[in-house]
Amino acid sequence: MTYSLNGSAPLTALGVIRAEGADAAKFLHGQLTQDFALLGQDQARLAAFCNAKGRMQASFIGFKRSPTEILLICHRDLLAPTLKRLSMFVMRAQAKLSDATADFALYGQVGEAAGTPQPAWSIATAGDATTISLYPADGQARALRVAPVALPAPAGPALSEELWLWSEVRSGIATVSQPIFEALVPQMLNYESVGGVNFKKGCYPGQEIVARSQFRGTLKRRAAIVHADAALMAGQEVFHSGDAEQPCGVVVQAAAAPEGGWDAIVSLQIAAMQDGTLTVGSAAGHALTLLPLPYELLADI
Repeated sequence: MTYSLNGSAPLTALGVIRAEGADAAKFLHGQLTQDFALLGQDQARLAAFCNAKGRMQASFIGFKRSPTEILLICHRDLLAPTLKRLSMFVMRAQAKLSDATADFALYGQVGEAAGTPQPAWSIATAGDATTISLYPADGQARALRVAPVALPAPAGPALSEELWLWSEVRSGIATVSQPIFEALVPQMLNYESVGGVNFKKGCYPGQEIVARSQFRGTLKRRAAIVHADAALMAGQEVFHSGDAEQPCGVVVQAAAAPEGGWDAIVSLQIAAMQDGTLTVGSAAGHALTLLPLPYELLADI
């Protein structure tokens, strides 16, 4: 099959939470794994919302539209419960949270459609439209465009959402969805290596666990990219040939590969990446092939 990783795709699986008010940045700073207190309007943030045990309940790409308005882009299947949980902590803060999905059109852009490659999480604005540079996939620039629904769709070629979702997997940056709710700490998705965790900021739910995983050598899982000949889906367990009974990992995000089979981001025990064979679903399931990770893991923070 022929395909082109160039164009813009409407993103139906993502939603938007709006935080507005004088304390919006301060409030989010105290809840998420990244620094929102010092966030300017030229940068976005990758961030996680964790429970008290450091397990991820949601992940976001967040940015400021104005000094008092922040948008959080997250998986739509977790938006409503996440909005409810975050709202419980607002208390006396001058911040209002709402579901703003209906107000904005989200597009994933790849290749020439993404514009001139920029460092990940940098922002370009054109009127009311915001374009956030993302990590590339297979050498192709990628971006997330967020604009009011009244604005025209991006000019240029259309890209299927399926190809966009595949580029998401190939970028190695996972978005937390319902099947992996509260299953992983951020480092199990390599978030500390791709700008998703700030270890110098103040407290947030689960901060002690996240910091302990980083600095006490207790982290035993990492994110990897795999390929299979059969369909994959988030939440499937992964097994290693050395132990047919206990899973060694979980599929986090998967997409059909345009040249056949499926690719996926999986969170695996580090030991399971060294040797032996990997299968999905059971020890007798379809084989998984480890693919190169497209970015370097940080050796030190």
